[in-house]
Amino acid sequence: MALEKPKIASRTIDSFKSKLVGGGARPNLFEVMLTFPQGVNGPIDQTELDLKTRFMVKAANLPASNITPIDIPFRGRNLKIAGDRTFDVWTITVINDTDFAIRNAMERWMNGMNNLQNATGETNPSDYQTDAYVLQLGRGGKPDNTGPGQLKGPNFSDDVPVLKQYKFHGIFPTNISAIELSYDQPDTIEEFTVDLQVQWWDALDPDGKSIFGISEGTVPRSDSVIV
Repeated sequence: MALEKPKIASRTIDSFKSKLVGGGARPNLFEVMLTFPQGVNGPIDQTELDLKTRFMVKAANLPASNITPIDIPFRGRNLKIAGDRTFDVWTITVINDTDFAIRNAMERWMNGMNNLQNATGETNPSDYQTDAYVLQLGRGGKPDNTGPGQLKGPNFSDDVPVLKQYKFHGIFPTNISAIELSYDQPDTIEEFTVDLQVQWWDALDPDGKSIFGISEGTVPRSDSVIV
């Protein structure tokens, strides 16, 4: 019995608009939540440093999903089967303000892993690895919306809906980019990138629950208050 062809909606701009939920996700609406291992916060307290990254990280990415294929030759053909997962380096771009707080914290973090002077450092991965989140935000909500997936705080006139979030497990920095200095850049704010190694990541719904059903018991809700 022949399969029936699926019905195709009318190819009009109104049909397209009806399928574009929420007007589409916007790449400029995001937030990075990064915590630093103990001992790298220096003169700025940990809470302030964590909050600072939410505003000063100006670029990041939602991670790729990679599974390496395995080719098995068979009579002139290759059978492809699934191999192991690989996780890309996660790169963030940071705005550098005059206290150098985030750059200093990153430099201390790397120095704790491998000391500049004598090449000693932490040997227990749990002492220098931490977790991070990247949140895809929506375009705002109603002021009286108290449902899940809302970032609420006195600095927001409206709720900020969280559409999706990713948790990066066991991250640590392996490269802090140079900052180029030049007389020819009088109207530019400094920026730098940080490459972070990732053990693995999990995709979370707006309530902080894994979409894969992974149970951790310590995943924070996405409605963390920004004050």
